[in-house]
This record gives sequence, structure tokens and C-alpha cells, in this order.
Amino acid sequence: MESVIIVTGAAGFIGSCLTGFLNDKGFENLILVDDFSREDKILNLSTKKFIARIEREEFFNWLNEEKPSVDFFFHLGARTDTTEFDYSVHQKLNVEYSQLVWKYCTTHQVRLVYASSAATYGNGSMGYDDNHELPFQLSPLNPYGKSKNEFDKWALKENSSPPFWAGLKFFNVYGPNEYHKGRMASVIFHSFNQIRENGFVKLFRSHKEGFKDGEQLRDFVYVKDVINVCFWMMEQEQKIPSGLYNLGTGKARTFLDLALASFSGLDIKPDIRFIDMPEDIRESYQYYTQANMKKLISSGYQIPMYSLEAGIGDYVRNYLAPARYY
Repeated sequence: MESVIIVTGAAGFIGSCLTGFLNDKGFENLILVDDFSREDKILNLSTKKFIARIEREEFFNWLNEEKPSVDFFFHLGARTDTTEFDYSVHQKLNVEYSQLVWKYCTTHQVRLVYASSAATYGNGSMGYDDNHELPFQLSPLNPYGKSKNEFDKWALKENSSPPFWAGLKFFNVYGPNEYHKGRMASVIFHSFNQIRENGFVKLFRSHKEGFKDGEQLRDFVYVKDVINVCFWMMEQEQKIPSGLYNLGTGKARTFLDLALASFSGLDIKPDIRFIDMPEDIRESYQYYTQANMKKLISSGYQIPMYSLEAGIGDYVRNYLAPARYY
């Protein structure tokens, strides 16, 4: 078998976009890993080219038996539901599974990019710097964020590692192929559907002093930028240091900005209404996130990021409105 690229979480939002992007770049020697039982994810991969599709639970046994020659490993699979409060679920899928991936890449000298998360930063009181001391001081607000931070800490303490590794701390990613995500889909996705159905958008009221309704801030990053960075890291041939890297735009924007851009993408006059935030997420809600992007940029990444308006415009006009997949 020729050298291959492994993508876990391949049927999901970012994983399926990366798979399509790799196909566009001429890579079809892909091993895709996921829980493929979810029918609502099937269309994410319907046009993609790959050489094998392996169930998540069977993957490591398959690797032992088939012994493929693997060139690169994108580990994007995770339990990403921030409303799943049973930590054991996150421990198994986000920590222990990731440790198995790490150990495989270390043993077989395979370069690794894995998905971390801005959820590791908690309420942001410690800032948003991707240095290697901060993870040991952070207090994430939910089990998902905690599990991602636990793996980051574990990786940083490991004596043996893959020849190159990067943990990408994804900020608020939006874009095509998130149709299956339900409540966990981006606010842009929900805004588009609300405008289509009702003609208006509902945003959460602020439940925190110092933030007006709709002026909660997030670093929204378009999925096309995320997959550009992933691919760039694969192509670097270890010219950049291993470690944790923030992946946002470096510019926080309000949910109000986001809603207005969504209306603009549909050429509709804005109508925004405010509702109370659900009780189950109120205490763990991040009111401000903004990636410090100096490390990635100083490593040589020079592709300009989409602005919020440009990203939402592309997403709404070219994917959501025609119901297209990436």
C-alpha cells in the first residue's frame, strides 16, 4: 500500500471538509475513520475519494492487521458536544482514544495534527495564549473543554512524541458540512435557518455585566481557513516547531455582527430579537474569545484569513442557500 493519510472524524464537519480539500489537492490515498452509523453524516462524504473507511471502534485492530505505510495523521475525531456532562464519555473518546493515536504515531514515526479547542481556555481570565505553560493553569468550563485540555497537558508532558505534532486550538469554526450537528451547529447555521423560516434571528440576551445583548464576542473562523492551516502543516516537512497552536482569526466579533452578515448574505433587511440563554449553558458560557495568532504567523503561515463578512457571505451564498456540501 502506498503512503497514506489518515483522517479521524472524517464524516464530521471539519473532517469531511479536510477530506474534500485533500481530494482537490490530488490526495485520494486516504483512510477515513469515524462512527459511520450516523445516516445524517453520509452526505458529507458522498463525493469524496478514499481507499478505506474504518469504524472508529475497529480502527486500531485494523492498523495492527493491515500495517499501512502512513505518511500523515489528522486526528479530528472527538466528542464535541458541550452539553454532554458525563465526563467519562469525553475521557474515553477525547483523552484515551487520542493517547492511542499519539502512541501509534510515536511508534511508527508518523507526523500528527490533532484537534484541540479554545474551550480549553475556560472563561478567558488567563488569556488566549498558546504557550506551553498555560494549559496547566486553565480551568475549562465544561467536560468537553476539560477533556481537550487534559490531552494537551498529557501530550506536553510525554517524553516520546511523533516526529512532528501540532495540537490546533480551534476557535469558533463555522462553514459547510455542519448540517448534522443540530444544537451544536454554528450560530451562522442557526441564523440562516431562522431567517429562512421566520424572517428574523434570535440571539441570546447577555447575563453578564459589561456585555450588552448580542455583544458577546467570539473569534469566528471559517472552516476553509482551518483546512488551509491543516494542509499547510502537512506540507511543512517539519520546518515548524511541534506544539500547541491557536487557530482563530485573531479578531473577536460580536454575535450582532454575525447576524447582520447573515442577513446581508441573503440580501434581507435585518430583524434581530433577543431571548434568554438556556439555564443548562448559562454558567459555562464564554462571553469573549480571541486567539493570539502570533505563534502560527511567526512560524511562517501567510495565507490571509477570511473576514467574518467574507466567510459568512461565501457560506450562505454558496452552501447554505443552495443546500450544497463542501
